[in-house]
Amino acid sequence: MSNVPAVGTIAPDFTLPSTTGSSITLSSLRGRNVLLAFFPLAFTSTCTTELCDMRDDWDQFATADTVVVPISVDSTPTLKEFKAKYSMRSDFLSDFRREVAIQYGVLLEDRFYSNRAYFLIDKTGVIRWEHVEDNPSEKRTNQELLAQIHAIA
Repeated sequence: MSNVPAVGTIAPDFTLPSTTGSSITLSSLRGRNVLLAFFPLAFTSTCTTELCDMRDDWDQFATADTVVVPISVDSTPTLKEFKAKYSMRSDFLSDFRREVAIQYGVLLEDRFYSNRAYFLIDKTGVIRWEHVEDNPSEKRTNQELLAQIHAIA
């Protein structure tokens, strides 16, 4: 893994298609904290557990004025199906061309999907915390993620 954007720098901007049917641009979310949550693949066990946990604690992220933005290399139709099957509350972004995973230094090139990684971006667009898993089958807990969010409030 290389080229992971450093804490204290402005998060690299991007625009990706979302499960809303329109595209979302990262910089358009300024004014709120943003937790970018890269995950390898929809419908896999760790990813499903992680995103269902986030769904279950959704209000805790919302009350911390934080928008959770899950991103994977899955196609938008696959992500829509994933979101519907598990009644997810977040909109998912499709990095089907792998451009954002490369931009953030989290693409596992030998597997052609992104590692599990988190980037916490403050209301001004600055990365305040990042964590890239050593192994994509590992994940952070919501308690750890929320602690990082509360630390920048």
